[in-house]
Amino acid sequence: MIGAVVVSLRPRQWVKNLFVFAGVVFGQKLLTPALFSAFGAFLIFCGLSGAVYLLNDVADREQDRLHPEKRNRPVAAGWLPAGVAVIAAVVLIVAGLGASVLISGPFALAALAYVMLLSAYSAWLKHLVIVDVLVVAIGFVLRAVAGALAVQVAISSWLLICTILLALFLALGKRRHEVISLDSAAVHHRAILAEYSAALLDQMIAVVTASTVTAYALYTMSPETVAKFHTALLPATLPFVLYGVFRYLYLLYQRQLGGNPSDAVLHDRALLLNTLLWMAAVLLIIYGTHPQ
Repeated sequence: MIGAVVVSLRPRQWVKNLFVFAGVVFGQKLLTPALFSAFGAFLIFCGLSGAVYLLNDVADREQDRLHPEKRNRPVAAGWLPAGVAVIAAVVLIVAGLGASVLISGPFALAALAYVMLLSAYSAWLKHLVIVDVLVVAIGFVLRAVAGALAVQVAISSWLLICTILLALFLALGKRRHEVISLDSAAVHHRAILAEYSAALLDQMIAVVTASTVTAYALYTMSPETVAKFHTALLPATLPFVLYGVFRYLYLLYQRQLGGNPSDAVLHDRALLLNTLLWMAAVLLIIYGTHPQ
């Protein structure tokens, strides 16, 4: 039973909670004690996101049984009773929100907003076309905002813009993969997929892809960024972003992957290496060229 709960928390998805560290990194507090607060925020969001997954699995258990992969999830497969899953989710939410108060009041409010939004998504918002992917993207933004509040740094508008665009890029890619891979069975798995088509999603992905790259490029070159980090070298990280975006599109369109963005990052060696190199380059430029 414990093993089934752990699997339902989807530890591989916790990589998404790394967005919490954006505030401490770009707020230039990585080499300060604030890092411990950021790590605590990361652990709290791992618990809260795991609780949301449990609630979502309970709500979607009938539809998941029609999916070739999701039918093996513990709740859908019958290994984890729905009642036990709900109890585990409530315990995690109460514990996570309680722990969030110890970090700061504003951080606790952001964590509460995340739980409320994603719970509403599981119950209702995921059935609204376009709103469903926007809510997923806002969930990433709330992670980044919470991370900034945890370490008490100003919330950059650039951080919010780049985060929501990247999250939309990944969410739309996931929707396209579901529509293509499930084909005629898509509507039986998730009714909202009937509102999407590959052509529509291709257009939306094209818009978000261009916007993501443009926003990041403008961020690295803006006078505000140069003045904040005392360096004009951040545009040197743009090739990593371009390669990462193009590599993900390659996996999505040519390899028919992308149903799980976290798995794509972790299992595709080229994409994983590129991500690590981008992180190393950003850290070197921000903290190496002008030590804090």
